[in-house]
Amino acid sequence: MAVFDRLQQLKELKKMRDEAMTIQRALDEETVEVEKHGVKVKITLAQRVVSIDSGGRGDDDVVEAINDAIKESQKQAARKMQQMGGFDSLKGMMGGS
Repeated sequence: MAVFDRLQQLKELKKMRDEAMTIQRALDEETVEVEKHGVKVKITLAQRVVSIDSGGRGDDDVVEAINDAIKESQKQAARKMQQMGGFDSLKGMMGGS
């Protein structure tokens, strides 16, 4: 019986991994563009920077624009994951109900 339980656990882990990969791919497909102080940042919902156009601005402006882009991508990623049932999958991974 222990072998069967172990196989079931492995199947469940593979299923959760596949779901996580599907969510990751979906988050990588969508981007957010933020402009702040003349700096344009394009970032995926998985927080991968696609492009930065500093427009000749200083480092502080670039850092602020990047941080804003990350915040916005996190908000949109949370909405996307909710639509895809991602939070339920994550709860399952963490042992929640």
